[in-house]
Amino acid sequence: MKEFIYNEMMVHVPLCTNKEPQNVLIISTSAAGFVAEVQKHKDVDCDVISTSLDLLREAKDNAYDVVISEMESDAATIAHINRVLKDDGLLVMKHPPLKDVEANKNLMEILGKYAKVVMPYKLGNCSTAILASKEYHPTADIILQRADLLDGLEYYNSDIHPAAFAMGNNIRKAYLGVIKN
Repeated sequence: MKEFIYNEMMVHVPLCTNKEPQNVLIISTSAAGFVAEVQKHKDVDCDVISTSLDLLREAKDNAYDVVISEMESDAATIAHINRVLKDDGLLVMKHPPLKDVEANKNLMEILGKYAKVVMPYKLGNCSTAILASKEYHPTADIILQRADLLDGLEYYNSDIHPAAFAMGNNIRKAYLGVIKN
């Protein structure tokens, strides 16, 4: 797997969707690649915690514009992530493979309680992530100038961004009524 593709897609999709991201929380046990990508955005601060629910519980309310999570998530975890997100915040997270429809439907339904938009997207490395947004739509609200002016990218660009959200009919049918776009 090309790690740079994964890191770029997990970081730049939400940071180029949020209107004015300033604070990012990364929940990961190996965050160095994510942190390096966040640092390509000017004036964006980044905090990192390990995949521990206890550490997430200690995070400040309404403190983050974007949360990038590799933590296994259930209803309690998602409630805490929602608590730390600002009113227009975005969450990007790993999830079970899309072929595991029941597990993903459950996860997307929980996310749908907190977010206006819940959409899977392709990471470019044969895996997918889920974006949950309280305000911004990842294809309608992409900040093209930000996406095009980032230096040092190997994969992500303003064409890849909306294309990552294109899903085949089999996915659309399997998740009908659960994906919120």
